Amino acid sequence: MACITEAAIGFPNASGVIPPENGQIQEILGAQGWNTYMVGKWHLCPESEMNLASSRRNWPTGRGFERFYGFLGAETNQWYPDIVYDSHPVDPPKTPEEGYHFTEDITDKALEFIKDAKTLAPDKPFFLYYAPGACHAPHHAPKEWIERFKGQFDMGYEAMREQTLARQKEMGIVPAETELPPMNPIGTPETRKGPNGEPFPMLDVTLPWDSLSDDEKRLFCRMAEVYAGFMGHADHHIGRLLDYLEETGQRENTMVIVVSDNGASGEGGPNGSVNESKFMNGIPDTMETNLAMIDELGGPKTYNHYPTGWAMAFNTPFKMWKRYEFNGGTSDPCIISWPKGLKARGEIREQYHHAIDIVPTVLDVLGVEPPETLGGHVQSHFDGLSMRYSFDHAEIPGARPTQFYSMLGSRGIWHQGWKAVTTHPTISGWGNFGKDTWELYHTDVDRSELHDRAADEPEKLQELINLWYAEAGANGAFPLDDRSALEIVTTPRPALSPARDRYIYYPGVAEVPESQAVNVRNRSYSIGAVVDIPEPGAEGVLFSHGARFGGHALYIKDNRLHYVYNFVGDFEQMIVSDQDVPTGEKLILSAAFVKDGEDPPGVSTGLLTLFHGDQKVGEKRIKTQPGKFAIAGEGLCVGRDSSEPVTDDYPGAAPYGFTGGTINRVVVDVSGDPYVDLEREAVAMMARE
Repeated sequence: MACITEAAIGFPNASGVIPPENGQIQEILGAQGWNTYMVGKWHLCPESEMNLASSRRNWPTGRGFERFYGFLGAETNQWYPDIVYDSHPVDPPKTPEEGYHFTEDITDKALEFIKDAKTLAPDKPFFLYYAPGACHAPHHAPKEWIERFKGQFDMGYEAMREQTLARQKEMGIVPAETELPPMNPIGTPETRKGPNGEPFPMLDVTLPWDSLSDDEKRLFCRMAEVYAGFMGHADHHIGRLLDYLEETGQRENTMVIVVSDNGASGEGGPNGSVNESKFMNGIPDTMETNLAMIDELGGPKTYNHYPTGWAMAFNTPFKMWKRYEFNGGTSDPCIISWPKGLKARGEIREQYHHAIDIVPTVLDVLGVEPPETLGGHVQSHFDGLSMRYSFDHAEIPGARPTQFYSMLGSRGIWHQGWKAVTTHPTISGWGNFGKDTWELYHTDVDRSELHDRAADEPEKLQELINLWYAEAGANGAFPLDDRSALEIVTTPRPALSPARDRYIYYPGVAEVPESQAVNVRNRSYSIGAVVDIPEPGAEGVLFSHGARFGGHALYIKDNRLHYVYNFVGDFEQMIVSDQDVPTGEKLILSAAFVKDGEDPPGVSTGLLTLFHGDQKVGEKRIKTQPGKFAIAGEGLCVGRDSSEPVTDDYPGAAPYGFTGGTINRVVVDVSGDPYVDLEREAVAMMARE
């Protein structure tokens, strides 16, 4: 799990699979007679298994959860989520216009799961893993929650860091001598280049607050307000769970552990983003585009993320953010509440611990010994250790001596109060890891990693570098990978069946995940729907793949064939036929794209032509995006557009199903053959049937 499962590679350190010899907490407790439930984000199986034809062995229900309601991938649209209910996909129960939001939905399901079993067995214990989409991108929240935070970030991210650090010192969260690192602590394009002259990644630059225009400041403040509204909304629904436990007399004896999965995120880049899919396509956001969407931020028309300046502010007093092994990427809050078993209330513990210590802590509290075998698999040893010793002993020395880190080219290791870390930019493509600069910090007294001790303590630095390599070997951490996000995501990965020239899809089935669907990126393609239309008036979606933030669709509206290619949500390229759709049986309605260039590299340009049979009825030049339609994939559908639509131009109401005729099949061809040959072959194929 060296990176997200959508970036899995063919090496054990980043396969996207947790082996069965590494039993998970729900599997252990389930074997002890507990009910086990999960809602929200899973993200613990490779893309090749996130579909209905795959094994469910690494789905939540395959890894010990009795009930599951959530999403399998890296992230999801909070207004139109990709929901799996136990072991099958389902549509959200209502639309955003009807008041839907994913956080409320999963909270309802969590309460339902608990109540269902408690009604039958009131004394049976349960384990709930509640992993909301908040506050991962996209930052989606009801507008009334966003408005609660209006004006609270007007001071800007640099001033907010100062204010936050002052409060942290008052509360005793950080040592009194803690200082703030600079806003661009590892460099900028002007100050650093790679070992072979590679540019420093613009994604990891923070703009000085004073350099922004008034409009830019207004935009950035709104992005922070949206994020805060998202968090406040999630906090409200977590409160609903706690209220239920309180009302039913279960709160006193329920241990609640709250953790974050990483530091604040820098994927929004210096300008922030109204559509994070651009990041995965290597397309920078612009201030002009973002400003145009300021009033839509947090709503269904954006897939938004704040800029890097807020990542630095929200990580105060640390350096950098998610993806990096500085504390800004790895130091996260951990809150433990257990009224019946903890004497301490509102106290802070300073011992160094890691997320892998949570499971041993829970088992220790319950008096459950880790099993030697689980489901027939001999279990590996625990790298984690229990934190229980610290519950009632604030001054006792920490039990963890060492912690190793590595991700996307960034490396670090903590050992007995000291930390060595590289300044290697992540997803930069610099490589040459043997030439990395290592810095050394005494984090027991320098929590913000501001004072590099490498020159003063060369022996200590070398000791930690050597220890990093030893731990990397023990943890199977090689090879290191710092390729760009676009290169990583578009790398071919295992599919359930070999890639082919022609794909056939049918109506009335679950959407096909993007990782297993036909790949039209950077190539010619044609989409042909075989339909029966008895009389004029047919309308609706024939084929759709993707969503508002990147995708394409073939549909009928106003008795005309339409094709739209939505380029990473920036603009829609629409072609409408110049003739009415014919009537009859076994009609072929098609769109064919012929690539004739790239501008820039990876972005295909060419002519998109519409056909009724072999008759050309419309054409227009378009370009197609280089990467995926969504970071966690977007589904392909026939006869409808499930969840978030590719375009608002569809006729009718969601999911914009095809009416007034019958879709027999949709054929997508990526052979590169001329369209007319494909059409003739399709006619011959139907004649044989």
